[in-house]
Amino acid sequence: LSINKEENCFLSPTGEYPHAFVLACLMDRQVKAEIAWKIPIKIRDERNSFAMEELLKVSVDEWKAIFKRISGHRFPENMADVFFKGLQLIKREYDGDASRIWKCDPPLSSGTVICRFLEFEGCGIKIATMATNILYRQFKVEFKDKCCLDASPDVLVRRVLRRNGLIVTEKPEELLYATRALNPEYPGIIDLPCWKIGREYCLAEYEKCNCTDCPLDRHCRKVNCE
Repeated sequence: LSINKEENCFLSPTGEYPHAFVLACLMDRQVKAEIAWKIPIKIRDERNSFAMEELLKVSVDEWKAIFKRISGHRFPENMADVFFKGLQLIKREYDGDASRIWKCDPPLSSGTVICRFLEFEGCGIKIATMATNILYRQFKVEFKDKCCLDASPDVLVRRVLRRNGLIVTEKPEELLYATRALNPEYPGIIDLPCWKIGREYCLAEYEKCNCTDCPLDRHCRKVNCE
């Protein structure tokens, strides 16, 4: 993502504001990732604070006005509601500390963390698996197991797997079981590589694809790419 080092630290789940990471994940649907992950940053800059106690003072109607003004999201009112309810759930269930969603001694199972994300308004399996995968892959959060860290049923991931002949349709459930069959201990290991390939090389319009430079070009079956 096109964010600087300071912004990356701010969004880190291991940083001062772990709720920034959770809320950014909740925003990441039906818009480009760059737009979604910038929303907490814009709100922090707008309000000069991202402390939980300050955010909790804002009403849902105030959030809707803020989102319309600065978010850039396609559905500002809906996302404002998701943001507001996300804050309330973090306060209610985790005493205002979002890191308690995943931090525990002994470590939680990956399935438990995914289920906790699914409790948030607007969070489906795509966001829940993405968030939990990021925690493990990028921030080295320890889990008891990795078997529930599935590949996210993202359109980019589905496209890459289908063109490589690893799935026949783009149904999320087919992707789920195909990736579990490939690597039962950690199905989600292919998530980020496929997402990057789908974003940079394997584009929706085949004539615009950059197959020559794609890391999978030698092995790709190029299914339905006529």
